[in-house]
Amino acid sequence: MEKFRGKTTIVPEYHDNQLQTGASTTMSRFIALLFAAACGMAVANIYYAHPLLDELSHEFQIDYSTIGIIITITQICYALGLLLLVPLGDLLNQRQLIIGQMLLSVAALIVIGFANSSTALFIGMAMVGMLASVTQTLVAYASTLSAPAERGSIVGFVTSGVVIGILLSRVFAGILTDIGGWRLVYLTSATLMLFIVSLLYKKLPNPKQNKTSMSYPKLLRSVLLLFIHERILLVRGILALLIFISFSTLWTSLVLPLSSTPYFLQHSAIGAFGLAGVAGALAATRAGRLADKGLGQRTTGISLALLLLSWFLISLIHYSLFVLIIGIILLDLAVQAVHVTNQSMIFTVRPEARSRLTAAYMIFYSIGSATGSIASTNIYATYGWNGVCLLGASVSALAFLFWVLTSHLTKQEK
Repeated sequence: MEKFRGKTTIVPEYHDNQLQTGASTTMSRFIALLFAAACGMAVANIYYAHPLLDELSHEFQIDYSTIGIIITITQICYALGLLLLVPLGDLLNQRQLIIGQMLLSVAALIVIGFANSSTALFIGMAMVGMLASVTQTLVAYASTLSAPAERGSIVGFVTSGVVIGILLSRVFAGILTDIGGWRLVYLTSATLMLFIVSLLYKKLPNPKQNKTSMSYPKLLRSVLLLFIHERILLVRGILALLIFISFSTLWTSLVLPLSSTPYFLQHSAIGAFGLAGVAGALAATRAGRLADKGLGQRTTGISLALLLLSWFLISLIHYSLFVLIIGIILLDLAVQAVHVTNQSMIFTVRPEARSRLTAAYMIFYSIGSATGSIASTNIYATYGWNGVCLLGASVSALAFLFWVLTSHLTKQEK
């Protein structure tokens, strides 16, 4: 039993293969890995469409200039899920909430897999987007189950599962599309999700927890009030919005130049570029520990500078794919480092409201991703790859400038 600022939480003990990350440990390697895998699989569902935009454009006769709306729909609904569903983790049983949302995700994936019109496709994408917010309920639940000494490490590990899931989704989607078409991607994902739900049902702990006595409307209102009362949440949320505009700008539009002259790459080859992003994301996993040591601002500044540099390298796509890969690694390293630093700093604010803090912060992420998706495809249709890179670089420069202007406001970081 542990006490957090007057709140008492009963945390289950695990004794096998424990993560040695602090003075006291409570979470086994298997449970931590299960959390990360569940997060990665759930969030991947809203990113499978990125390398498939040309296929979806052809099958449903949607113009290139507007095909990005598929990504935008999923991200907008993801934001709604963050606002309406994630805060329920402070009100309801988180284990039941997680399992229920993931089962509904299976149904949504089946709807997409058998869609015979753009309307059915959009409905399925909207459902998948909203229900994918379960990833953040998983992150908050993992934080609750972790001992204080290991909390930052566990949150960083589970969050890395989210980012790796996003990036590997492109590899997964590309390979399966080349094998059996884009529908196979979503039907296979539905099968895998059903498998991970069965594991969660058997293995996910179900400790007794103190829940808020707020009504649901008051709970939602309290999410909005967090922006007013916690300045660090607002500052770090705006940084998240900007870095994920940059992130989504690259990954939404990358399929378009790679599938056309001079490369004409297959979907499996295009999806493999996600492996470069995974390398960058893994390299950034220590960012949370640096924030714990009081180096969060320095880590943020260096990462944002690398983000800006990455766009110069990415702009050379027609000269060298190797240089493009280096740029992708730098971009994903920078985005993940800032993202992990943001969460490490925010989770120290109010332990009793982690689900609501997660929801509030991730709303910025979702808005940023949706904005980058629709803007990048529109700009590519008019100005080509140079226009996309100019957009990404401009947003990255704005993020760096915002950090410079606000870094003194969050000196209270640990």
